[in-house]
Amino acid sequence: MSTRTSTNDRPSTAPQPSGRAQTHGPERRRAARRLWTRIGIVLAVAAAVLFFVARSQDDSTAGVEGGPAFVVGGPGPGQAAPPINLASVDGGTWDLGRDGAGKTVMLYFQEGIMCQPCWDQMRTIEDNFAAYRELGIDEMVGITVDPIDLLRRKVDDEGLESVVLSDPDVSLGPSYTANQYGMMGTGMYGHTFIVVGPDGQILWRGDYGGAETDYTMYVTNEHLLADLSAGLGDAATT
Repeated sequence: MSTRTSTNDRPSTAPQPSGRAQTHGPERRRAARRLWTRIGIVLAVAAAVLFFVARSQDDSTAGVEGGPAFVVGGPGPGQAAPPINLASVDGGTWDLGRDGAGKTVMLYFQEGIMCQPCWDQMRTIEDNFAAYRELGIDEMVGITVDPIDLLRRKVDDEGLESVVLSDPDVSLGPSYTANQYGMMGTGMYGHTFIVVGPDGQILWRGDYGGAETDYTMYVTNEHLLADLSAGLGDAATT
């Protein structure tokens, strides 16, 4: 009589984990924990960097006294003002190195003839220029891309006395980048003020006309003076 061997009595053929395999489990878990720790550190550092970048951007777009925001393009405070030599409505050319030497000049890049608020801005500044002189500003110089003949007529119509320059080729766009802050694209300037000191160094800059600032085309006299006062005060202490 034959006997059948129970499957329970048969020797197991399933592979048994070796000692090496048994030790790999904890090592892998420790390695995974180390990896996630490193990832956490990298993410924390990245978050800190983004926080400080955001803070610096907020600082650069904050006006004072509840006024409109502005950004600070380049070249900015502490940098040399690039050369300017453009046709003036008064005849001849106006040269920053020659005609601006020894003066503190406020350059005003604006959109031109079709932007009436830009001309209202110039008139407001002229009407209140004594307050700008108290901040050390000797002269305002407007710059647009309009042809000189049309520009001369507009200046006469507005009754303005400040120097106004024609830059139909946007030749100062690459050097001053003021054509990066307007609503009409890079073929025009926006609404930018740059104060250049007697030594040719930029003391203050405010770009009001870009997308970041909702395309501001007019800054009240009160707010512009407040921004200038704060900026020029900071420049005097550095």
